[in-house]
Amino acid sequence: MKLSELKNKKILILGFGKEGRDSFKFLRKLFPEKVFGIADRDKNVKFPGSLNKWHLGENYLKALKDYDIIIKSPGIPFKILPKSALLKITSQTEIFFENCPGTIIGITGTKGKSTTTSLIYQILKQGGLRAHLVGNIGRPVLSLLPKAKPKDIYVYELSSHQLFNLKKSPHIAVLLNIYRDHLDYYKNFKEYARVKSNITRYQTEKDYLIFNPKNKTVLEIAKKSKAKKIPILVNHKYLKNIQIPLFGKFNLQNIMAAVAVGKIFGISDRDIKRAIENFKPLPHRLEFVGTYKGIKFYDDALATIPEATIAAIDALKDVETIFLGGFDRGQNFEQLAKKIFKAKIKNVILFPNTGERILKELLKIKKEQDLKYFFVNSMKEAVKLAFENTKKGKICLASFASPSFVLFRNYKEKGNSFKKFVRFYGKKIN
Repeated sequence: MKLSELKNKKILILGFGKEGRDSFKFLRKLFPEKVFGIADRDKNVKFPGSLNKWHLGENYLKALKDYDIIIKSPGIPFKILPKSALLKITSQTEIFFENCPGTIIGITGTKGKSTTTSLIYQILKQGGLRAHLVGNIGRPVLSLLPKAKPKDIYVYELSSHQLFNLKKSPHIAVLLNIYRDHLDYYKNFKEYARVKSNITRYQTEKDYLIFNPKNKTVLEIAKKSKAKKIPILVNHKYLKNIQIPLFGKFNLQNIMAAVAVGKIFGISDRDIKRAIENFKPLPHRLEFVGTYKGIKFYDDALATIPEATIAAIDALKDVETIFLGGFDRGQNFEQLAKKIFKAKIKNVILFPNTGERILKELLKIKKEQDLKYFFVNSMKEAVKLAFENTKKGKICLASFASPSFVLFRNYKEKGNSFKKFVRFYGKKIN
């Protein structure tokens, strides 16, 4: 949607979190005299300004019918909105894509997008380009739009929610993987995959698609794309002389995706190598917390699907204790259970709600008396059990294979809680 189309329209900002506030600030500068509607389920939302019309609390969606354009925040599912409102909906992402004069690199995937986005940004900066880190991992984008220039490059991490109703694809699209996730938000996996495909749906022969050919769903999407296709292939010869600061085979794919973007912009191998070697791994992604009482602790709280936890187990040796469980999105834990036994993990510490379902899969493979498992309702209890049951020289891995929302607000709170109690008991025991 072009900015000129907003001038004479009644505009509602739906969802007033970080992105909604950024949208409001941008529009207020653009239209200083316009009255904006703001709708949010939280009745305690506050923000300065007298030219606002507030729609707060349980009935916040009733206001949708009174506006011409609705700027929806990513966290609000389409499935809760009335059909009459769907044609009026746009988003911060869509507005930015339609009005940005610079080059947009879009990165998406069920897992790995934050690391890949950060790596791409570091490589472009190392190469002397005017790059900006935006989207899920960086700044909300509309605050950057007024000063955007044709030479600017926007490295944009795109969640499925931001891609939902996108009608323009980025010049360079990076599609890492698609696994079963967010099925509480979408009707089914087919819809989730279709939403992800928007990253390349509107590309032309002048654009680029960097994709993972080993992921079946990604490969099906890539076959339909009109863009120039670059498969993500791990080149061990290329990586041989680079000191890689990341664990796991999956991170080699993330690195090669970032390298492919660097090559498109003509960045030298020397600068790419330097950017990779100086890269600081992001927290809660196989993050080494430290060695306490001879036990190595790893925080992998962002592993919110079974596939991510399987990858974490593959990346580490000597995992003896693992933390599993969380919010139930209908994940299938059969392959995870098989991996746990294959890796000879002895202690399984289970959180609600999916802990019970994970145990059920584990017991299909091995008898109950041969499995050492614990149910917990707090991170403090879990970490205490880890210290009591993990041998020196072994690993305790917090990689939950489920979202965090039962006991924690998000993966960051969960990961920080894990680290806090590891350090608490570690110092107490040592």
